[in-house]
Amino acid sequence: MIIPCIDLMGGKVVQLVQGRAKALEGGTVDEMLARFAAFPVIQVIDLDAAIGSGGNDELVEYLAARASIRAGGGVRTPERAEKLLAQGARHVIVGTSAFHSGGINHELLSAITAAAGREQILIALDSRDGRIVVKGWREATQLRAESVIRDLEPYCGGFLCTYVDKEGMMQGTDLGWFRRLRAATSHGITAAGGITTYEEVRELQSMKVDAALGMAIYTGRLDLGILANMNIPD
Repeated sequence: MIIPCIDLMGGKVVQLVQGRAKALEGGTVDEMLARFAAFPVIQVIDLDAAIGSGGNDELVEYLAARASIRAGGGVRTPERAEKLLAQGARHVIVGTSAFHSGGINHELLSAITAAAGREQILIALDSRDGRIVVKGWREATQLRAESVIRDLEPYCGGFLCTYVDKEGMMQGTDLGWFRRLRAATSHGITAAGGITTYEEVRELQSMKVDAALGMAIYTGRLDLGILANMNIPD
């Protein structure tokens, strides 16, 4: 499945490079909904909530009421996960809170899973320089996605795996990393970060890995009409 992304910051649709520098602003959320109407699922990330600098709750709720979305950013409590699902999100993405200084945050993940349901949870394994990064990709842990992915399976229905090293840079992604992750789990995987060409999308599809696309579609590098025709719904 091909999943277009809407990242929210300061009440606007944006695209960042490696989660830091704002590269561009998109249209309004209504314009994005119209552009992405041919796709069965849209990924919505509240970047302000992810870094703890605020939130875009009203926009997330607005999008959830009008499209099938997976929502993430700032999901740190079972109540937050339940709220997003109640607002209409199809899945909730849990990132930073899945980990703490000692490794996997089993206690919190158990609570979120009990409250929201395992199949509705996606755990984000965002990696830079081979290590999982958290808090809007601003802090690195000592964990490697390949090493912990199997231990996280009881808490989710799938994983969102972002290759942060090339996120937003339009330089291609690391297909080898996604192959290793695919071999490490039977859960669903969504790949993100640096995906730039139709060939990369097709290679991911051949691995049975979904592709979440941002910068490549906002810049027009990848055509939404062609992608819609390539799409393989789950």
